[in-house]
Amino acid sequence: MTNIVFLDRYSLCDRDLSLIESLGRYTAYDDTPRDKVAERLADADVAIANKVLIDGQTMRRLPRLKLICVAATGMNNIDLETAAELGIEVRNAVGYSTYSVAETTLCSALALMREAVYFDEYFKSGRYAAAERMFCYDRPTRQLRGCNWGIVGLGNIGREVARLATAFGCRVSYFSTSGAKREEEYPQLPLGELLAGSDIVSIHSPLNDRTRGLIGREELSAMKPAAILINVARGGIVDEQALAEALDNDTIAGAALDVFSSEPLRESPLYRLRDPYKLLASPHNAWSSAEAIDRLVECIAENIRSSEALRKGARL
Repeated sequence: MTNIVFLDRYSLCDRDLSLIESLGRYTAYDDTPRDKVAERLADADVAIANKVLIDGQTMRRLPRLKLICVAATGMNNIDLETAAELGIEVRNAVGYSTYSVAETTLCSALALMREAVYFDEYFKSGRYAAAERMFCYDRPTRQLRGCNWGIVGLGNIGREVARLATAFGCRVSYFSTSGAKREEEYPQLPLGELLAGSDIVSIHSPLNDRTRGLIGREELSAMKPAAILINVARGGIVDEQALAEALDNDTIAGAALDVFSSEPLRESPLYRLRDPYKLLASPHNAWSSAEAIDRLVECIAENIRSSEALRKGARL
């Protein structure tokens, strides 16, 4: 019987995993520290991990391991080179969170431009009840219609964001982080031109050598003072120190972040902004709607069922 071990079960938010559990002898851990990974995978044919690191040194200690299922799209927690060398199949899940992340992106833009967090706090704090006037114009608001929306990375999520932004009356353009030239319904621009002309910039690209540190001081300085930046991709793409400075210096008007350079984010100037309402932040959960997690479970189960390495029954 196939031994299946899930190293960070908590990451799927207590959703039903019976599809996976039915595929073999199943063991789950709520989370797994690095020094326990090899021990817990000692008898595993299949390892499932969302964010737990499985490095090459650990893989070499696991002669039985045939398949690693990443419970996510990004695979930067897995040493892919060593896995290939050892004949360990690595499979990720693609497309399960497209709609959730795209909706979070639109939600973030609307919340920032309509100052939703500030006015919600204005009401709940009792200030509205104590006000002499029915309207509060402490912070001006803006609408999406007519905005230029720049997308960094036009993959599945970026393309869905483009569709939604267009439906809201935005003009969409994009920058390709891979440099690939494709026929798209939206104009492709160099990064500098995209940043300079956009009212909203949202990031939807993987973290790799081309995108690490892609948005720093120089790039933020190229943006409009009234522009907002949204990052729902990977934290290492945006220089957080530079972003905090840009927000404090009114270089840009606002930012929304769902991802960070380290997670949880322990110490950062983002916690000490002069105007905290300029930043909308969430703990890397843009992807995690109930519907998306259920689809992710289906993807993992299908990756196990269709695994070539498990069918062959042996490593290289």
